[in-house]
Amino acid sequence: MFRVTESVRCAPAVYEPSITAIVNGRKEAVWDGTRRIYDCSEYICCTMSMPVETGTPCASIEEPLLGVYIRLDVKMMTEIALELENVNGSQRRLKTDDSYSAGLGSNTNDSEPQGFSLAHWDLAFTDALYRLLQLVGNDTDVHMLAESRLRELYYAVLKGGAGQATRGAFGVGNEIARSIKFLSTCLHEVVTIEDIADQVGMSRAVFHRKFKQATNMSPIQFVKAMRLNKAAVKIASGINVNVAAMEVGYASSSQFSREFRRMYGLSPKQWSQHQPHHTYQR
Repeated sequence: MFRVTESVRCAPAVYEPSITAIVNGRKEAVWDGTRRIYDCSEYICCTMSMPVETGTPCASIEEPLLGVYIRLDVKMMTEIALELENVNGSQRRLKTDDSYSAGLGSNTNDSEPQGFSLAHWDLAFTDALYRLLQLVGNDTDVHMLAESRLRELYYAVLKGGAGQATRGAFGVGNEIARSIKFLSTCLHEVVTIEDIADQVGMSRAVFHRKFKQATNMSPIQFVKAMRLNKAAVKIASGINVNVAAMEVGYASSSQFSREFRRMYGLSPKQWSQHQPHHTYQR
């Protein structure tokens, strides 16, 4: 759970697979060039590591931003998504009525997974989140019930507005999500599109097309955005500019500075001077 009492303008960050639910106040997020404001009417589901800009434009002591951040257990979500697909597949073979499941029976191959989804709170999500938060502060309850309450929450997400993207990322046909996980672990290395496509068993052309469908970026644009966002976060936390550049895979400091300025409108050194080290990045 988090509480923010000051306005923080948008700054680069990297979202890991997670659910963020706002209980009070509003939050700002920018991805694929689009600015979005969300509050307690919507929650955000991030299904794969993604570069993003995030801020808290309206937070104050009088009106704090209150929310819940839940890092997704990839193994658990994958198990639930696959189990759900198996159950729905069996049901579809037994039923000819397409309306049996209010969208749960939709084919996950109809579209590629999306890195971010904004979903309206529904009763199932609200109830599951509330039941999970009731465990806070009681170690025995956490030990005995946390896993089942998390499963209930994940199931609510899979059924809700973010369900299609979540099933696509964690269910059958999750090659793009797997490729992003691979990319996120080797940003400091030289990796070609062919290398990534081979990891998920696709041709270069098919991989490029599906990757752009899923992220609205080409693989090269995605890698560059991830590297620069991670570097910006490191610099804002006080890490030396040259060290930050090397840690995200830049061998040339001049190339890093050029691309950083092109992305953020400031040199890395200017960025460091303009960013408070406590910048809120969730």
